[in-house]
Amino acid sequence: MTTAHTAPDPESLRDLAVRVAAEAGELAARGQEGVTVLETKSSPTDVVTRMDRATEELVRSRLLAARPQDAVLGEEDGDTAGSSGVRWVVDPIDGTVNYLYGQLDWAVAIAAEIDGVAVAAAVNVPRRGEMYEAVRGGGARRNGEPLQAPPAVPLAEALVATGFGYSAERRGRQAKVLTEVLPRVRDIRRSGSAAVDLTGLAAGRFDAYYERGLNRWDWSAPGLVASEAGIRVGGLHGEAPSKDLVVAARPELHEALSDLLAPLGADTDG
Repeated sequence: MTTAHTAPDPESLRDLAVRVAAEAGELAARGQEGVTVLETKSSPTDVVTRMDRATEELVRSRLLAARPQDAVLGEEDGDTAGSSGVRWVVDPIDGTVNYLYGQLDWAVAIAAEIDGVAVAAAVNVPRRGEMYEAVRGGGARRNGEPLQAPPAVPLAEALVATGFGYSAERRGRQAKVLTEVLPRVRDIRRSGSAAVDLTGLAAGRFDAYYERGLNRWDWSAPGLVASEAGIRVGGLHGEAPSKDLVVAARPELHEALSDLLAPLGADTDG
């Protein structure tokens, strides 16, 4: 059994995350048809379904069965303390509104963190048949194949993914920022899932990504996949990713996008 004094093997953590994300994705995919809103959280558009809860319960039970001394932070059930030094960060269904409406772009995201740093991750996008995985310093893979993001393009040629918050006030602010960004890039895409956006960035489906208001479970696992594929994942100009803002792109493009976003106040609601 791993103790607080034994450094865990990130590859074994990655393998566990992949196994559990695969099982959780199968459960959620089977339950997608006919799913309904169970309750709302921060606003009427911030929804929880029965399968969000069931999927997180499965993930927690499998992780703690394998590693009972670990901590778990999950979107639905909060923080469970542990003593091993490892904390799992879980988003059982990232893209719940997509899931509710029968769309394809939702994911199960699981990261293992040590001292607040993600060292292993799995992101399962079941309806697209894609399993992303990563180990810090060991690269990223999609369906077992090495994953490397394509080179940066100029900002004016960048396809930029983004997302919007749940409150009307924040959405209004984000819309104003978007009106300034859109004329300066190739185009904008909005998938409805940060995990799909960040792994899609690693796979070359977008050139850059930014979003305000993400929680740790939204970006921990897919952020590691993206960074191991050569993407810089952070805030503005060297800041760490946070609820204020997450910006992701190849390093050269990251700087250019940050230069655009900073004076627009993309990291504020004011």
